[in-house]
Amino acid sequence: MSTVTAPSSASTSPTTRSMWRGGRGILLVGLLVLVTALVPVLLSSPGTEGRPLDPGDSSDVGAKALAQLLGGRGVSVERVDSVSALINAAGPDSQLLIGDTDFLSENDARRIAGSGQDRLLVGAVPHLDVLAGGLLVKERVRSRSREPRCDLRAATGAGSAHLGGVSFTAPTGGAGCYPAAGHPTLVRYTTGGRTVTVVGDGAFMTNLRLAEDGNAALAMNLAGAKPRLIWLVAPEQWDPALAGPEGKSLGELIPSGVGWAVVQLAVAVGVVALWRGRRLGPVVAERLPVVVRAAETVEGRGRLYRARRARDRAALALRAAAIDRLAPRLGLPPTAAPDEVVAATAARTGLDAREVRATLYGAVPADDGGLVALAGYLDTLERQVRDS
Repeated sequence: MSTVTAPSSASTSPTTRSMWRGGRGILLVGLLVLVTALVPVLLSSPGTEGRPLDPGDSSDVGAKALAQLLGGRGVSVERVDSVSALINAAGPDSQLLIGDTDFLSENDARRIAGSGQDRLLVGAVPHLDVLAGGLLVKERVRSRSREPRCDLRAATGAGSAHLGGVSFTAPTGGAGCYPAAGHPTLVRYTTGGRTVTVVGDGAFMTNLRLAEDGNAALAMNLAGAKPRLIWLVAPEQWDPALAGPEGKSLGELIPSGVGWAVVQLAVAVGVVALWRGRRLGPVVAERLPVVVRAAETVEGRGRLYRARRARDRAALALRAAAIDRLAPRLGLPPTAAPDEVVAATAARTGLDAREVRATLYGAVPADDGGLVALAGYLDTLERQVRDS
């Protein structure tokens, strides 16, 4: 076996291109971490988080502006965060305001209903069947500017307002205003000597929308009906045990920012994994002791076929190699069917299709002479295709 000295290995010094290819993945991950951290900050704006309908909250969803307007009119606004404090503070000159207080249990609703005070129920108040007996909830409707279309002085004096959320069917003798799809979104009626007012959406009372349309006038007319307004809000730290069986679930108590924190933590773990993971580095060319010529490999494989009398394998290898070389010259894909190869070869060379099929897909040669003859036929066929 002849030997040839292997060429010297190529330089493996890092280049600018190789450094870019190796580091662009880490750079991409770093940018993803940066974007993930900045997006929540950019999307959030001051006032988007707060306590809905809280008279002490100055965010967009709070109602501090309304509380100050009521105070300027002489209405005393008392903020409470428990049902017990609400009932204890109530008196003959007071009205109870209950906003989006999901923490109320059915027992709490019964205590409020039995207190004997006028009630203003705003937004998504639970247990309306207890707090506003006789009122029927119809369907959810879009909140938008609506006209009062009723005779209630508190509504007609205010004019159009941003109402919606939920529509109702008013009890007999009750007044229904600001209709949506034929049903009012504000209802006021009297039962048991007390006035109950229900509003489907409390957005018109918030700092964000108080200055729109007649929202401020309507809010002051409804909330300022008595000299004292006892305003119930959710407690700062709500114990789920106090909410009863219908309280919020654990998932609802998790702050919204926790999801982003989990995403950022997952990205950080991925970056650390890439940083600490195994890196194989550049490919190193190995110095081979000898180089085996291709002709010697072919001869060695042929001797193995001959020793095992594997004329079938040898013929299959010769034909497969010939077809692989013929297909591109004939404009056929590598996956062309035998009929396509035979037809294209016969058309190119002018040979009979049966002769071409016998050469490319015929039977296994019976002896070594037949195998040699097959190799000659294949070589001649390739030459004819190439020269045609």
